[in-house]
Amino acid sequence: MKSYLAAAIQMTSVPDLQKNLDQAEELIDLAVRQGAELVGLPENFSFMGEEKDKIAQGSAIAQATETFLHQMAQRFQVTILGGGFPIPVNGNGKVYNTALLVSPNGQELARYQKVHLFDVNVPDGNTYQESSTVKAGQELPSVYSSPDLGKIGLSICYDVRFPELYRHLSSHGADVLFIPAAFTAFTGKDHWQVLLQSRAIENTCYVIAPAQTGTNYHRRQTHGHAMIIDPWGVILADAGEKPGIAIAEIKPTRLEQVRRQMPSLQHRVF
Repeated sequence: MKSYLAAAIQMTSVPDLQKNLDQAEELIDLAVRQGAELVGLPENFSFMGEEKDKIAQGSAIAQATETFLHQMAQRFQVTILGGGFPIPVNGNGKVYNTALLVSPNGQELARYQKVHLFDVNVPDGNTYQESSTVKAGQELPSVYSSPDLGKIGLSICYDVRFPELYRHLSSHGADVLFIPAAFTAFTGKDHWQVLLQSRAIENTCYVIAPAQTGTNYHRRQTHGHAMIIDPWGVILADAGEKPGIAIAEIKPTRLEQVRRQMPSLQHRVF
């Protein structure tokens, strides 16, 4: 593993596939021009709209999104995480919320289907029932090992509230945890940052957290603040509340330093 720049992209995705892909391409280009070698896109980056529309357009979204990720990785010669998009499940009218990691040569490196679904009555009056259209994944994410970028673990949004998933990733050697999200504005203001820092600190890993921001459609508002956090819990970059990028250096020497100073993973009892 070498030192390198990573970027967490922040978008305001809407119910328009092509508009979202155009926005994503612009931000990938911006990240690469600033030197990023690992780029993460947020959950729902290619489509964010009503559940019925997501299902109706599921096949088209899935095909266009996968093609886009492979093309962007090859064009810009970077490793890209597509942080969550719908892929139809055969026969039952639902989709998997899928994250895809793609190499600079356009090859799929890792795929993860979100296991924790957001079925919540938020105190701001909004109700979310992700399981109405999404089928939960059945497998914990794997860790992809790159000689240059380190060992990368995948997750998606609501997963961040389940520390056992990240303990699984760290126990398999993860150095970098991806947490792409479309966090609600209401919950994000209180929980987003502290949850990200917790996952970084307790696993002594870098966290890269791409995010949705602003008003995506109707009453759906997302929190923003895409971040990169170091293994000590220090916020290295924060994209704020507008579309853009958070970019920071991932350093193996910092990982080694923190793990030497705070070897908590070696002290686990249970």
